[in-house]
Amino acid sequence: MRIAVVGATGLVGTEILKVLEERNFPFTELYLVASENSKGKKISFKGVEYTVIGMEEAIALKPDFAIFSAGGSTSLAFAPKFAEVGTTVIDNSSAWRMDPAKKLIVPEVNADVLTKEDKIIANPNCSTIQMVVALNPLHKKYGIKRIVVSTYQSVTGTGKAAVDQLMDERAGVEGKKVYPHQIDLNLIPHIDVFLDNGYCKEEIKMIQETKKIFGTDKIGVTSTTVRVPVMGGHSEAVNVEFENDFDVEDIKNIISKTEGVVLEDDVKNNRYPMPILSKGRDEVFVGRIRRDESQPNTLNMWIVADNLRKGAATNAVQIAEYLISKK
Repeated sequence: MRIAVVGATGLVGTEILKVLEERNFPFTELYLVASENSKGKKISFKGVEYTVIGMEEAIALKPDFAIFSAGGSTSLAFAPKFAEVGTTVIDNSSAWRMDPAKKLIVPEVNADVLTKEDKIIANPNCSTIQMVVALNPLHKKYGIKRIVVSTYQSVTGTGKAAVDQLMDERAGVEGKKVYPHQIDLNLIPHIDVFLDNGYCKEEIKMIQETKKIFGTDKIGVTSTTVRVPVMGGHSEAVNVEFENDFDVEDIKNIISKTEGVVLEDDVKNNRYPMPILSKGRDEVFVGRIRRDESQPNTLNMWIVADNLRKGAATNAVQIAEYLISKK
C-alpha cells in the first residue's frame, strides 16, 4: 500500500500526516510531495525522516493513493497524470467537485456510490462536509425541503498566510495581507471571489455541493459565508425546513446516535459547540437545537467542526479507508 500526500508541507498536508498516524493508516511506502520550492525538505513521520519529492517523481512511483491538498490549478494539472498510472486521487481542492463525471464524497453520507473505476474523487468544501454529516440522518427521516446556512469560518481555511495576518495584526506588526481588510477584531462577509449574482463563490459551493452529495436538486439551499478571527474550526448557524413535522427530542436523540457526530446541547449549563473545543477533533459537534417558531416544520441548529480535520484531512483519509475496506 503506497500512499502519496501531495501538498505535504501546507496546513492541510500537515494535518493529513497527523490523521494518517493517529488512525494507523496501513501503508508500506509513503511519498511526501510538494512544489519545486519545497523539494528536498525533510519531514519526520512516525520516527522516520522523509525527503519531500516533486510531482513527476511521485507519478513515476505509481502510488496506490494520492491525497491532494495543493490547490485547484495543481489538481487540474496533475491529478489526471496520477490517475493515468493507476493511482486513486482524493482531492481536497474545488477543482473536481462539480465535474459531473467525478464523485463528491462524505463517507458517512454517500460513500456507497464509489466504485473501483473512480480514479479522481473530490473532497467537498469544509463547511459543506460538517453540515451534511449533521443533516443526513435528519434528511433520511424527515426529508429536507430547504436549508438556510450562515457560516463563521476560521482563518485556517485560507491557509498559513491568513493565520500569519491575524497574528501580525494582533501583535501590531505590519505584515503580508491576504484579506482585503483587517481580520483581527473584525468579520469579513466575503469568502472567495464575488460572482455576478452577488454571491461569493464559497456560498455557491455550499449550495451546489449540498445538492450533489444528497443526490437531489429538490432541496432549496441558500448561504452566507463569513470569515472570522478564529482558529480551531468553522461554525454554522443552520435553519432547516423539513417536509414533515418533527419532535425536538427525537432530533436530539438521532443526532446523539449518529456516527461521527457529538451532541453538545445543554444550555442550562452553557454547553454548546465552539471552535476552541473542536480543534484537533474529527467529530462534528451539534447544539442549540430548537424549533423555529416562525414557520412550520423548521429547526434551528448550530454546527461546529475543525475545518482542517473533518473538513479536509480526515474526510480524505476516511475515503481511502473506505476504498481499502472494499478491496
